[in-house]
Amino acid sequence: MYFSRFKTTLIVLACIVGTLLCVPNLMPQPAAWLPWHTVRLGLDLQGGSYLLLEVDMKSVIKERLESLTDAVRQALRPGDIFYAQLQPQPEQNRVLLKLRDPARLDAALAAVQPLVRPDPGSAPDLTIDSQPDGTITLTLSQPALVLRAQQAVTQSIEIIRRRIDETGVLDPQITRQGEDRIAVQLPGIQDPNRIKELLGKTAHMTFQLVDETASPAQPPPPGDEVLPMQDQPGVKIVVRKRIDVDGADLTDARAASNPQTGQWVVAFGFNSVGARRFADVTREHTGHRFAIVLDNQVISAPVIREPILGGRGEISGNFTASSATDLAVLLRAGALPAPLTVVEERSVGPELGADSIRAGALSLAVGFVLVIVYMGVFYGLFGWFANLALVVNLFLMLAILSFLQATLTLPGMAGILLTLGMAVDANILINERIREESRAGRPPLAALENGFKRAYATIFDTNTTAFLAHVMLFTIGSGPVRGFAVTIMVGIATTMFTAWMLTRLLVSKWYVAKRPKVLPLPRLRLAPDDTSVKFMRGRIIGLATSAVLSTASVALFVYPGLNLGIDFSGGVIMEVRTQGPADFGAIRGALSGVGEQGVQQFGAPDHVLIRLPAQPSKAATEQQVGAVQAALAKAAPGSTVLRTDAVGSSVSSELFDKGLIALGVSLLMILAYIWFRFEWQFAVGAVATLILDVTKAIGFLALTRLDFDLVMVASILTVVGYSTNDKVVVYDRVRENLRKYRTMPLRELIDLSINETLNRTLGTSMTVFLAAVPLALFGGPSISGFAILMLFGIVVGTSSSIFIAAPILLFLGEHRLRRDTAAPKAPAQKAPVR
Repeated sequence: MYFSRFKTTLIVLACIVGTLLCVPNLMPQPAAWLPWHTVRLGLDLQGGSYLLLEVDMKSVIKERLESLTDAVRQALRPGDIFYAQLQPQPEQNRVLLKLRDPARLDAALAAVQPLVRPDPGSAPDLTIDSQPDGTITLTLSQPALVLRAQQAVTQSIEIIRRRIDETGVLDPQITRQGEDRIAVQLPGIQDPNRIKELLGKTAHMTFQLVDETASPAQPPPPGDEVLPMQDQPGVKIVVRKRIDVDGADLTDARAASNPQTGQWVVAFGFNSVGARRFADVTREHTGHRFAIVLDNQVISAPVIREPILGGRGEISGNFTASSATDLAVLLRAGALPAPLTVVEERSVGPELGADSIRAGALSLAVGFVLVIVYMGVFYGLFGWFANLALVVNLFLMLAILSFLQATLTLPGMAGILLTLGMAVDANILINERIREESRAGRPPLAALENGFKRAYATIFDTNTTAFLAHVMLFTIGSGPVRGFAVTIMVGIATTMFTAWMLTRLLVSKWYVAKRPKVLPLPRLRLAPDDTSVKFMRGRIIGLATSAVLSTASVALFVYPGLNLGIDFSGGVIMEVRTQGPADFGAIRGALSGVGEQGVQQFGAPDHVLIRLPAQPSKAATEQQVGAVQAALAKAAPGSTVLRTDAVGSSVSSELFDKGLIALGVSLLMILAYIWFRFEWQFAVGAVATLILDVTKAIGFLALTRLDFDLVMVASILTVVGYSTNDKVVVYDRVRENLRKYRTMPLRELIDLSINETLNRTLGTSMTVFLAAVPLALFGGPSISGFAILMLFGIVVGTSSSIFIAAPILLFLGEHRLRRDTAAPKAPAQKAPVR
């Protein structure tokens, strides 16, 4: 309990710094040079759009093989080496070359050998194999494919950033997700269609000569290709495959109005290399047509009237001001290395974001007050010390989240509240230990010292297991779910500091000032101090009841199954607010022509939730959403679309697999940790009980038909963390008593341990329950399901610690956890708790 001045100063400084770091969230930045880190609001709180883009890696490989094919053709030409076949084979990641004369095999191999290392000193880019019949295959190496994929994603991120910056969107967040996906968050953007159009175009512009001798109705001659005209449906034109001038040499592109015709055009300029090449081509082919090609479509194909020597020109077509501006943005930002596909889209209106902030703030305030009142009533002065530490804990959490510039979402706000509810668990452990030491007859200072000391190992173990569960949630989660995991992990770290350092400092200073002869311990308890319930007598009934409930839960999982949310089933969800109470019959009738859909009330009478099945393509999804909006305009005039979530089937299956993997890996990590800290019997007992708890949670979801989505996975993993926390406390007391009572029968020892920790078990359950109830009542429809499952998990986790985990430990350890020893026997009766 001794604190030096230096240690005290550090603790106080940490609290002050934490409080100051929260200030930027309350006021604008006073000066530009002053570091000003704030917590960012997620899209579900401020409104905006979220897009998950997937880079088409097949196109990357195809383009690389086509360039390799052209390089082979150029390499064979100087030696007059003729071939019968030269074609890329994307399925095998290779180029196939068959020589006309097999006798020229050595010469051909020598000609293509420099292609193995395109850059001096670099790793081999491909492997070359040959056959005596003159067949040569050039296969791209796996490291080269991986490197090219990484470069494609990195380049795409930079180009996406430039394109979005050109549109004026404030503070967009663009991050890599996985190997080939890019997540884009656009605050304040309710309708991302224009952004999607900009991001969906590769914008690869080339200038190619038109083959005026060929007819588009006939197969194109070698070296030619037939391309459609962009603004003339059904019209095609034959152009040379050879790229005369590449759009990569453009330095500027601006929308402008032609002063002679008044039409909108895009004026462009080349760098020195592009200007020289453009001048040479226009000089050599005056009087011929020159096609301007964008993403394999011909924008225009004007006749070259005279050489263009200044390196500047303009693109004409049927442009409007908007389309000319968008094309200029694409050209300035540069071409994407591969096409991008929108595989997931979520849009939230500002009205729904404001509602979420109000719901989250109300839930946070009510839950915080309930937890503080409970601690003050049941633990008196020490409870108010814990409450002060809890307030500092909240400041430190916000300070760390601000410093990291983390994104706060509605699940994140729920995470803050649940963290505060679980944070007092450490103080409950300490207070219960102090009470035990005091009732055992120790003087106040010794009771305080031993109380903190003996509680530390349990606090460390319980918080570590909870931390492990949320590490996996952060690893597999996305968007709001990752924010929830970050909030919980930060909260665990601040809880360790406030419970072990700050609370101990407050109690120490109080003791030095007061020097009490008796510690102020309130008499109000959830359970009597001297309980002697024989819990193990009901072990068979407890295990049998659990087995029946888990079996029923598995049956419910099979049929009718889980009500998969959009995260796991794919499809589209639209939340709509009508001007008055919704007429669901009229809305269903208006949407009957759209296809299979579900319409239901979502919270308030004027909130409607519309579910649409997954579509085979992005275009089909957008067409379906447009049809729904048009039908709503007729059936419910003046209605507002509050949010739109669209998840592709490929993404939903991946999220489902990741959710199961996260759950499985979390259980394995908890098994390994408890095995390391205790014995294998403890680890097996804890994980077996957790599996039973999880099956009951899944059965509850199947029975209540709550949506099973990523937020529910977060809830299940939180239940796992809480349930493990509770079991570790009981197991820790069992381990302590195994050393204390060397010959006491294990059955009696487990009963003794449960009775000794009963108030702590009930107290922690009560605080977390009080924190979760406001979420269920005031958190709104999007978070209430999460809280309801949490409440169910608290009840199941608390009861399973006593009636499931303890009996399993008894069965596994009755003849293994004891050693023959000459230690004196404990009294036959239950050891008293004084």
